[in-house]
Amino acid sequence: MFKRKNNTSKKTQHLLLSFFLLVFFVVLFFVVPMVIPTKYNSPSANKKQIQTKEENVFKATHIKTPEIVKALYMTSWVAGTPSFRKKVIDIIDRTEINSIVIDIKDYTGKISFEVEDPFLKEVGSSENRIPDIKEFIKTLHDKNIYVIGRVSVFQDHELVSKRPELAVKRASNGAVWKDHKGISWLDAGSKEVWDYAVAIGKESYRIGFDELNFDYIRFPSDGNMNDISYPFSEEKILADKENGKTVIMENFFRYLSNKLKKETNAPISADLFGMVTTNSDDLNIGQVLERALPYFDFIAPMVYPSHYPKTFIGLSNPASYPYEVVKYSMDFAVKRAIALDNVGIATTTLPFNKTTSKSVKKLRPWLQDFDLGATYTAEMVRKQIQATYDSGLTSWMLWDAANTYTESALLKE
Repeated sequence: MFKRKNNTSKKTQHLLLSFFLLVFFVVLFFVVPMVIPTKYNSPSANKKQIQTKEENVFKATHIKTPEIVKALYMTSWVAGTPSFRKKVIDIIDRTEINSIVIDIKDYTGKISFEVEDPFLKEVGSSENRIPDIKEFIKTLHDKNIYVIGRVSVFQDHELVSKRPELAVKRASNGAVWKDHKGISWLDAGSKEVWDYAVAIGKESYRIGFDELNFDYIRFPSDGNMNDISYPFSEEKILADKENGKTVIMENFFRYLSNKLKKETNAPISADLFGMVTTNSDDLNIGQVLERALPYFDFIAPMVYPSHYPKTFIGLSNPASYPYEVVKYSMDFAVKRAIALDNVGIATTTLPFNKTTSKSVKKLRPWLQDFDLGATYTAEMVRKQIQATYDSGLTSWMLWDAANTYTESALLKE
């Protein structure tokens, strides 16, 4: 009995030893390799993981504003269609043009690319017209083309449809007011609308646009102005009928400039009515040249000859006189810019002139390259450019809604 007990004990011990050895090897070869990398990543592995995360974070690069800007305008639809946009880019490659203006948001109110900003996502106004926007901007930058993004601010059908309480209304029944083209407008006095414009600007600069250009920064004019009301601006306009709209617009200019300069430091520009250069009043739209110049890096008066009335400087058809219209308008703008800089300057101090005035250097007109009022030839386009130079300015931009530019009007590269 005793001897048998000992044999059984030894057998049990052997079995236990074998079991523990089996467990040991299972742990050594199967469990440890899985546990150690998870708990104790090597420095090189950690570095690789960090690099991978950094590579996934997009960071745009920007081109410095050229000393002389010569730009063409491109719609978002053309920008999103490689075969169409190539025709415009080819013109830039072959000529003196060094910049391009692309729609970020046009009169429809649609933002032309997918956004990442949570606020803009919540608004939901994106329409992915330019699916490869980041890659396209990089391609332009690789060609050393300066990229300006255009934002139509207060003319915005999309946001009005989503937030009708922000819209300009009909005084008669409170319905949304529309201009003669059937386009609805946002009230220029709405702080929410201002913040929306700022958010679009920030998002656009983040993805690579070099400059932010703001258009339709005014009150509406082309519609039934006898049946119009402004939910956010009405009180100020009624309190100061002469300057109410002007003050509201200047407050917006200041707000836009302060916000974007603080948060992006992006160059910003403003498109103004062409007659803002010659009129001393606000044209009932809130735009006065001297009220805009201090807040923008560049001011772009839209001095399209076809848009001037037949009474302008005694011309029977201003569209037929491209040099005269642009020269007269920009001469006027230059004088006003110099006068603005000279305010507060002592009489014994040398006054600013065309070459020293900071405000004059901000002037960069939009010129006409489309048929309206007259058939625009290469010579007529070039006359506008020459008029710009003869006014003491160096930069200009060409507009054609169809993006079909007169290449023969441009100097070869």
